[in-house]
Amino acid sequence: MDMIAEGLIRGEDGLDRCFWHGGLEDYRHYHDEEWGRPVTDDVRLFEKICLEGFQSGLSWLTILRKRENFRAAFAGFDFHQVACFGDEDIARCIADAGIIRHRGKIVSTINNARRAIDLQAEFGSLSRYFWSYEPEVSERPRRMDYATLRANPTSPTSIRLSKDLKKRGWTFVGPTTVYAFMQAMGLVNDHIEGCCRRAPTEEQRSRLVRP
Repeated sequence: MDMIAEGLIRGEDGLDRCFWHGGLEDYRHYHDEEWGRPVTDDVRLFEKICLEGFQSGLSWLTILRKRENFRAAFAGFDFHQVACFGDEDIARCIADAGIIRHRGKIVSTINNARRAIDLQAEFGSLSRYFWSYEPEVSERPRRMDYATLRANPTSPTSIRLSKDLKKRGWTFVGPTTVYAFMQAMGLVNDHIEGCCRRAPTEEQRSRLVRP
């Protein structure tokens, strides 16, 4: 694995990728197979925004390696089920060494499940709501290089989305958390220019039928 340009590394397979997977096999797989691919499934969208909240103050790799434990603890992130969680479920999650045992984030996930049901009722789906915040082309950088990525941990859209979610009662949804969610779920394509996944991701976005 060699650094070939600012923000890019070349793997043993000869492909150039965004630097942040660091050559770790599970992280590389996440970079190649998940990150940036457009997602319209409500459960996956809910899962991701909750896990980004858990990630606050930690690394995403820590959350990724505990993701199956989180899914087991939170009913596969079926927000209709999570919305029914009570004190016993909170205590169970706090005692679960397989996840991040942060009471505030656990309670936030239950709260956000209830808010997700409200969003679904209002908009028909979480997907329709979140994808209504896909940025206009004019808002996006003309070239996504390493310096641009480093300089923009938020965006005007992530700030607007964060404010709207908070107004609707969601928690742990600050602008940086929301922007990471947008990057991962494909609302934006932040694979760096030269990354082997940038063009395929852009093609997937171009073929997506927006909700």
